[in-house]
Amino acid sequence: MSGWREARTIAALRLDNIGDVIMLGPALRAIKEASPAGRITLIASRAGAAAASLLPWVDDVMVWRPVWQDVGGRIPFDPARERAMIADLAARRFDAALIFTSFSQTPHVPGYVCYLAGIPLRAGESKEFGGSTLTDEQRGAPDDLHQAERNVRLVEHLGFPVRDRRLAVALPPEAHAAVPRLAAAAGLDPGAPFVLLHPGASAAARRVPVALAAGLARLLTAAGWPVLVTGQAREAGLVAAVVDGAGPRVRPLVGRTTLGEFAALVDRAALVVCGNTLPLHLADALDTPVLALYSGTDLDAQWRPRHTRSRLLRRPTACHPCYRFDCPIGQPCLDIPPEEATAAALELLVGAGVGVPGGGR
Repeated sequence: MSGWREARTIAALRLDNIGDVIMLGPALRAIKEASPAGRITLIASRAGAAAASLLPWVDDVMVWRPVWQDVGGRIPFDPARERAMIADLAARRFDAALIFTSFSQTPHVPGYVCYLAGIPLRAGESKEFGGSTLTDEQRGAPDDLHQAERNVRLVEHLGFPVRDRRLAVALPPEAHAAVPRLAAAAGLDPGAPFVLLHPGASAAARRVPVALAAGLARLLTAAGWPVLVTGQAREAGLVAAVVDGAGPRVRPLVGRTTLGEFAALVDRAALVVCGNTLPLHLADALDTPVLALYSGTDLDAQWRPRHTRSRLLRRPTACHPCYRFDCPIGQPCLDIPPEEATAAALELLVGAGVGVPGGGR
């Protein structure tokens, strides 16, 4: 194997959530454009693997739950399981492995796993010494670099030209076709524009407080905007609390869509309102305006929308960025009056040239 451009079977590792995998789009697209004969296998968590359906540059998927991504010691002690994982990886005889990580993660543990699996080319972005676990290291990325840009810089370092740095997803026709049915089932006019409000997130510290989400939804409906509150099945309680606080004109849609259908709803929405979570990245990829009610867990620059029309609201706090999964002090970073959030939402809607359903602006 003489180099990365000659690799024909490439493993792309990103073992976090769906939104993290969506961030791989520009990097994977660059690899495919430079090496169209190459096959990319996404190695992802069970949750992250779902994003492969929206990334047309992925040819195959492997699902892993590796011990080095375990939070809180939830994976039982079972070295044989890890050895079986390495054997499965070795059986696929990859030419190369791209290890994509956030600023706080090391590529050297997965790099060593790939070494043991016999993968000759192994690359990642690193801050610390890791011996020769990687054959190619990208260094010097600042902590506040956007995650999509971090991924792109790694493939550029390996010699893949990057033509387009924007996020992108591909929606299947059946996902678009499902939108009118889903809107009607939720009690919305299938032909009218609506605001999609997604208060949930995988980490409690990044969820939009119920009072803020409900107040915003109530004010938007008073201004004439239908509001669809979405969530996964496990977020049914949160969605119900928001809808109960917002009033009967706000509609819920919980756990009734595929990922493609949910992305199609984001594409169809006049505005997305959410925290630092998956819909934020889908909206950026689909050029849907987005209001980010952005908690203080992460640096804004790491994950914020880069290309679509957007507004980010967050209160300055001394603990920012905390990188916590929960907040012990009541999320002062999201102590935002619903009136302020509503004004920002309406400004985005007007700026996008979307008229209020039923007439007016």
